[in-house]
Amino acid sequence: MTQPRRSQISLHATPYYHCVSRCVRRVFLCGKDADSGRDYEHRRQWIEARIQQLASVFSLDIAAYAVMSNHYHIVLYIDAKTARAWSDTEVILRWQELFKTSNLARRFIQGASLDFNEKHKLKELIELWRERLMDISWFMRCLNEFIARQANAEDRCTGHFWEGRFKSQALVDESALAACMAYVDLNPIRAKMAITPEDSNHTSVQQRIRAAVLGKQPKELLPFVGGERLNMPKGLPFQLDHYLALVDWSGRHLDPRKRGAISQNTPPILDRLGISVKHWLYLNRNFESRFKSLVGSAEAVRKACVQLDKRWIHGLRDCQQFLSPAPS
Repeated sequence: MTQPRRSQISLHATPYYHCVSRCVRRVFLCGKDADSGRDYEHRRQWIEARIQQLASVFSLDIAAYAVMSNHYHIVLYIDAKTARAWSDTEVILRWQELFKTSNLARRFIQGASLDFNEKHKLKELIELWRERLMDISWFMRCLNEFIARQANAEDRCTGHFWEGRFKSQALVDESALAACMAYVDLNPIRAKMAITPEDSNHTSVQQRIRAAVLGKQPKELLPFVGGERLNMPKGLPFQLDHYLALVDWSGRHLDPRKRGAISQNTPPILDRLGISVKHWLYLNRNFESRFKSLVGSAEAVRKACVQLDKRWIHGLRDCQQFLSPAPS
């Protein structure tokens, strides 16, 4: 049975979520439609640009993304700390970049004097907008509705463009986060749309590689900041070079028809995460289909179930097998 989104997303469980939206039509979202002969490749840039625009407005950071032919993947980080530190003025200015604000908000921004009741009402509105600006459902709504309107206008039609709900997975520990990000970044290679990560257009990994060549990290994406430590800055808890090496290595072993010994220069990040080479390669092909709403080690998933008030979660056995460290 479909679960309400509020029962699947909890900051107490994790700030990281993997979301997928699929096109409901037979016509491609992007790429070339063999039946009609029309080329929709330009729509990939629509989605990529909209993702980055929304990330600059919402208090949500982009950890990974990939725009495919009839769907897209995105891994989001909810930055509640930053959103709660915004001033009332900043919340209003951010909200009005996407929606019309109330007359009260406009008067406040213009410096008009408000009476007690007006201030109270405006404060309630601001707190509502603040919550929405760190809400994954609102982010996905702003992304999907915008793209649907543009695509419908281009196709000169009306009706649903996306499936009714986006799929979301809570990534409750580092092993799930790394596995999911690599799965997302390797989508074009699995689909035989690219040969290498750097050739994978409209993906976060290509964006990261292009910046890394210049010794930088892209400002539009959540940065890699290394392993857990005191006073750790906001960012992904891995080293950038280790992650890129892991994605490159994984991409070379995606084809299940290839046999033979696995390379001995396996990236050391797998040792730290406690994931076997065999299980990692399996996850790189089956992450989305294997797991449901909560993903991580069995212990981390059980803790998340308590925080989400769930008595049972589908896929716990797979979490134990593929993402839990082997007993010593």
